[in-house]
Amino acid sequence: MTTSDPEPDSPFAASPPENTEIETHLRERLITAAREHGVLDLAYRALETPVGTLLLVTTEQGLVRVAYDREDHEAVLGELAETISPRVLHAPRRLDEVSHQLEEYFAGRRTAFDVALDWQLSRGFRREVLRKLPGIGYGATASYAHVAAAAGSPRAVRAVGTACATNPLPVVVPCHRVVRSDGSAGGYIGGAEAKRALLDLETTT
Repeated sequence: MTTSDPEPDSPFAASPPENTEIETHLRERLITAAREHGVLDLAYRALETPVGTLLLVTTEQGLVRVAYDREDHEAVLGELAETISPRVLHAPRRLDEVSHQLEEYFAGRRTAFDVALDWQLSRGFRREVLRKLPGIGYGATASYAHVAAAAGSPRAVRAVGTACATNPLPVVVPCHRVVRSDGSAGGYIGGAEAKRALLDLETTT
């Protein structure tokens, strides 16, 4: 390993060089070695999409975090290093499948995601709410009150709003399909424009 190579446990490992096949091969060896020695707990990559650059982070259990630009990707990685593990590495190939499915989604060719999810960043009622959201069909919406009832607590409308606002897996877990009872969009972790873009995408394809 050269002195410029990121340590496997660095939460802010630099993006891999793209100019030579040798550098790519060496990085793959580093990632493989990190996994074999149990020093890679979180792998991440960035993906360019119509709603901005999404940060994708996975554990061995599955996708654990999707973050918008406005959340500050560096800050998100720092939080994950503190809450899950400091052993974080830029390992884009480990996120090839979810990246491919997201690209299909934004191209209008996918209506549901089929990737393993790691729910550890959500607990209790918030997790119950988030697990209900994939049941809202592509192109459809549901009110906060409807989701609260589906999660078993009809009066917990505000708690549903909090669960959606703190959803660690936006887009893949479709909190953008939850709207106010009057039909207005309501808040969204990615911002109002991103929420409207996702709803428009799903209703026009």
